[in-house]
Amino acid sequence: MTPVPTRQIRTAVTIALAEDIDHGDVTTSALFPKPIRARGTIVAHQTITVAGIAAAKQTFHAVDASLTIVRAVKDGTRVKRDRPVIIVEGDARSLLTAERIALNFLQRLSGIATLTARFCKAVRGRRVKILDTRKTTPGLRALEKWAVTLGGGHNHRHSLGDGVLIKDNHLELIGHDVASACRLARKRVPRGLKIEVEARTLGEVRAALDGKADIILLDNMTVPDIRRAIRLIKQRATIEVSGGVTLANVRKLATAGPDRISIGALTHSAPAADLSMDIVPIRRRTGRKQ
Repeated sequence: MTPVPTRQIRTAVTIALAEDIDHGDVTTSALFPKPIRARGTIVAHQTITVAGIAAAKQTFHAVDASLTIVRAVKDGTRVKRDRPVIIVEGDARSLLTAERIALNFLQRLSGIATLTARFCKAVRGRRVKILDTRKTTPGLRALEKWAVTLGGGHNHRHSLGDGVLIKDNHLELIGHDVASACRLARKRVPRGLKIEVEARTLGEVRAALDGKADIILLDNMTVPDIRRAIRLIKQRATIEVSGGVTLANVRKLATAGPDRISIGALTHSAPAADLSMDIVPIRRRTGRKQ
């Protein structure tokens, strides 16, 4: 599991607050001119793997440092339906202002973690890693990739500088010479960076081996062809499978024997988790009359 991306969370919260309350919360200000002590409870309405508690806390405290986090589950916790994930107390006006931003982070990131957990469960017992891709929301990559790890997945490249990945458009521009592309990359990139290349046919797999690629990405191959490619590679390179991976077919792909399966849908198509926030006033206790 990757560490909490604290700096990136702080930046994301700052941007979210700027776009939501740069001109104030006119509704709350109009209705509640004075403080009202209240409790806000965010509840999961489905079983989820929680991600985004750190972002929600940062949101509440950025809006009002006096708000108190009464209770919160840990990021990465599996929470059952109708259970609270975070309880916050303080001025109701601050809770109302922070509500949507906190929920946006929790719904988006928990959705990613929950979908990732489902994929990981689907391949349980197989020696394969579930990886994300760079198909992330602009500005939220660090948070979304963190959510993937909370769901049990692993991160592929965080940026274009993390490793070489020679894809179809690169190959189109270089004349589809897979072996030469691998050799050229090896010659020109810093020592230690892995060379990965996409292969769509067994012929391209052979060329990738000839170019001494470290990782061969079998793109949109059928299960029989994946098996043939794995026999051809004979552990001379790490084998990644990608393209058209769904919960319905990921187990079958995993049984073919790749080292890892990368899935863009983890971040670009994860449905938002169903959570809501209830805010209720905290009544002052009064002593009984004697």
